[in-house]
Amino acid sequence: MSNQPLASGGASGRAGKKQQRELTGWTVFGLIVAFFGVIVAVNAFMAHEALSTFGGVDTDSSYRAGQVFEREVAMAKAQDAQHWQIDAKVTTPSAGDAILDIVARDASGAPLAGLTATALFARPADRRLDREVAVTQDTIGHFRGSADIAAGQWDLVIELSRQGERLFRSKNRIVLQ
Repeated sequence: MSNQPLASGGASGRAGKKQQRELTGWTVFGLIVAFFGVIVAVNAFMAHEALSTFGGVDTDSSYRAGQVFEREVAMAKAQDAQHWQIDAKVTTPSAGDAILDIVARDASGAPLAGLTATALFARPADRRLDREVAVTQDTIGHFRGSADIAAGQWDLVIELSRQGERLFRSKNRIVLQ
């Protein structure tokens, strides 16, 4: 056996140790700027995504909605006093198509004549997906229309009017499979 000492990593013992970096003011400043830069970038991205995907505004102007509230209440009372029987049926015979059948009868059960109908499938959470239905009258008091809509929850809004004056309005939540 030899009596020579073993060298670790070079000729001297200091060469194997890592040198510590000095923490200067500019390094700390750079780290703080980088930290807050990441936070600002993430916040900007999240704010952009939130604003660009939000379509669930219920009313365009709450002030105008408040102004017409009393008129809507009076129209609802007049609608209830008529005792009309409006039956709506939605069927989905094939994927994507929804067929809407509306039957309108008066208080005695006779079909209502001289009315025009409009219908809308409204997405409760995103108004951008709302779909109007082209409704035509098949026979007196019977209306039919179809729309290409996806499965899920919808608000079915039906309005019946005569000579431009709305006489009936209903809004019902439905689920299409």
